[in-house]
Amino acid sequence: MKFIVSSTYLLKQLQVLGGVINSSNTLPILDNFLFELNHTKLTVSASDLETTMSSVIEVESNTEGRIAIPAKLVLDTLKTFPEQPLTFIVEENNIVEISSNHGKYALAYTNADEFPKAVALENPKATIIPGDVLATAINKTIFASGNDDLRPVMSGVFFQFSTEGLTFVATDAHKLVKYTREDITATETAEFIMPKKPLNLLKGILATNSSDVVIEYNDSNAKYIFDNTTLTCRLIDGKYPNYEAVIPKENPNKLNIDRVQFLNSVRRVSIFSNKTTHQIRLKIAGAELNISAEDMDYSNKAEERLTCGYQGDDMEIGFNSRFLTEMLNNLNSEEVQLVMSLPNRAGILTPVDGLDKGEHITMLVMPVMINS
Repeated sequence: MKFIVSSTYLLKQLQVLGGVINSSNTLPILDNFLFELNHTKLTVSASDLETTMSSVIEVESNTEGRIAIPAKLVLDTLKTFPEQPLTFIVEENNIVEISSNHGKYALAYTNADEFPKAVALENPKATIIPGDVLATAINKTIFASGNDDLRPVMSGVFFQFSTEGLTFVATDAHKLVKYTREDITATETAEFIMPKKPLNLLKGILATNSSDVVIEYNDSNAKYIFDNTTLTCRLIDGKYPNYEAVIPKENPNKLNIDRVQFLNSVRRVSIFSNKTTHQIRLKIAGAELNISAEDMDYSNKAEERLTCGYQGDDMEIGFNSRFLTEMLNNLNSEEVQLVMSLPNRAGILTPVDGLDKGEHITMLVMPVMINS
């Protein structure tokens, strides 16, 4: 088995795949990349048992073979090379030799048969989404998903596909984000919960990629196919909570405000808030929004006044400033609308502008009780 490949091209592909590998693995084989050579096509795979990702790389070769190479060693070596062709030759005594313009490097490889095989999906359904749209959907929702091991269904993003559009939802019970696309539809209805790790990998790769992604899925696994890459992962098992039930329908109090101005005020004022509750209070009367925070333990307090557009009754409501900051940070609009009903009911944050046709974002933040 012998092949020649560009050092930077190989490094770029392996760095993406390296995101799958855990820092500590139960099985030593999972610390390796699987190299499968079939003449000019080299398929490299990485796995953590839950998620398996592989890329097809073009190389110069007329041989075939399969080996598992230590991921950290090969990545550390490739990072030090300037752009040049590298020759990989597999020797008899379990050694693979890499030749560069300046030297030779020998590393031990492992038998490829120990490497876990990617799950083959039986009778999957499929949906096609443009890569940049999927990346946006992940970006807008993933920050709101939870980290509670006792409620695994809330630690992922809920995908809902229908003939009317696609919906992506994430929540941790304190905040919720619902992202909808009506301009892209599926041929049939389906829903599943995607874990965070593969979503973060996809988000990074697809951010600048507008090529289509084919998503195949059944009850237990999903597979993402795009360009020369395939990612297969196990889905989170369980029923997603009925998120529609927690979104308040009647919200007579409507606040419109410049997003960046609001975000900067919340950031500044929250520095003076209690370090455990991160509580800030919004007091709205007429066209004035008063944002304040107080840390009784240290006698720190701050207050800012902003002008806003407001329709509704005078109101005072408390929020966790960290949740509010995260949400405002994840919107791209110039102006946002916050609608509320009562100080003990959730507030709904939506962008007023900056959305594509058929794109909708609803962010819901639970209030915190104000200590008067």
